[in-house]
Amino acid sequence: MTTSDVTEVPVPGELRDADKLQKDTGTAGVVPEGWAITIGLEVHVELTTRTKMWCGCSTTFGGEPNTNVCPVCTGQPGALPVVNVRAVEDAALLGLALNGSIAEVCRFHRKNYFYPDMAKNYQISQYDVPLVHDGYLDVPGPDGQPHRVGIERLHMEEDTGKSLHVGESGRLHGADRSLIDYNRCGIPLLEVVSRPHVHDPDTAQAYLRELVAIVRATGVSDARMEEGSIRCDANVSVARPGEPLGTRCEIKNLNSVRSLGRAIAYEAARQVAVIEDGGTIVMETRHWDEGGGVTETLRKKESVTDYRYFPDPDLVAIVSPVEWVDGVRTRLPELPAQTRTRLIDAGVASEAAGSLVGSDLLPRYDDAVAAGAAPDAVAKWLTGDLTGLLGAAGLTADEAGVTGAHVAELVQLVEVGTLSTKLAKQVLEVLVEERGAKGPAAIASERGLQQVSDEGELRSICEQVVADNAATVEQIRGGNDKAIGALVGQVMKATKGQADPRKTNELLRELIG
Repeated sequence: MTTSDVTEVPVPGELRDADKLQKDTGTAGVVPEGWAITIGLEVHVELTTRTKMWCGCSTTFGGEPNTNVCPVCTGQPGALPVVNVRAVEDAALLGLALNGSIAEVCRFHRKNYFYPDMAKNYQISQYDVPLVHDGYLDVPGPDGQPHRVGIERLHMEEDTGKSLHVGESGRLHGADRSLIDYNRCGIPLLEVVSRPHVHDPDTAQAYLRELVAIVRATGVSDARMEEGSIRCDANVSVARPGEPLGTRCEIKNLNSVRSLGRAIAYEAARQVAVIEDGGTIVMETRHWDEGGGVTETLRKKESVTDYRYFPDPDLVAIVSPVEWVDGVRTRLPELPAQTRTRLIDAGVASEAAGSLVGSDLLPRYDDAVAAGAAPDAVAKWLTGDLTGLLGAAGLTADEAGVTGAHVAELVQLVEVGTLSTKLAKQVLEVLVEERGAKGPAAIASERGLQQVSDEGELRSICEQVVADNAATVEQIRGGNDKAIGALVGQVMKATKGQADPRKTNELLRELIG
């Protein structure tokens, strides 16, 4: 079947204006009163093992097309797969972090399906008995209270290759031809399947954020959604409260938390509008158009029988003794919920703590605090100015070369008065520009950015400002205390912004009397 065989579900006219829909429906009230949304999430996690799931080919991202391939991952006749043991261990580790149970015995199955980017035309996956079952994840609900989302299963499989559609659209529709890169084919992939315990886009986004944070904390994947190492599918249905669940539609390959929320909001509103207009929802797979802000039919949804699962005869069963599971459990790190509690107990604001958890800034926070810097100040610099600079430059903290020691030094220079907050921001900009080649103190010294705090030098400048601004001085003496800000500004201008604001205020008030 091709995409041309699928008839698009008719959409009422008022929903064709995607901009209007996104404006009129936020993530809290996405459907009219009297309707309920049910959401199930399937998150695919690429593991960061050195080699692929069934062979010794490299998993390095960004190589030349079709260079990290071999007879096994390209499905050559007679090539036999061998299980990557580290991938099984990492899958079990993530399963334990998600409060799941590890199956004593499980098998791999062949999932038969037309995969244009998988040479053997079937995927090795798991079917009736996954490696991990019956976990859960606690996330903030719409009322701010903890909401438990059940995790039905976490199973192992292999990733597919990548289709490159050549043409103006960059998509299958409108492409002149398609090319296939098999480098990604066979990379270890985990699928985390939630139970349908989510009923609004905000909770879905919270679930994905927390899952990504746990994945990063365990170190089983770099969880870079922009590179496709985490992808999310959302199954969305609507029904009136008390009625059976509605027909679900699956939205494929959402690659950001924002896209997940927007796609669910649109799809739920679309389904309600179709039903209220007398139409019927067809179970299908839909694509999310980020630019247009709409979901579009991709293909009819397959059923389990379409996949014709059967045990892979080339692979032995995976046996997980209790002793082995206990050994994997010893690898569990501090998990995000524990980290948030630790940060907040140390005086970090809850919003900043949430931003640090699961990010590459957390190790820098820990290093800076270990070096003696105040936790709240470190968190503010990391989640505020540094995050802004990294975002503008399109860099990670690793790529920018900013270390925890750098942040600790910056905070301490501000605390002792060597740098004002304004000057510290300039130093941080240079630090990122130069990729951490020099520390904050060296940058401040080389560029003459130290704060003027010598009392003799500062007093002389303040005396001159008071003498030159007699009218303003009289206003202050007459009770207009706010007017002193104008004099502070004059001092800052004279010192090119390097005067110590606290000492400047003190000296001006002393001189004015």
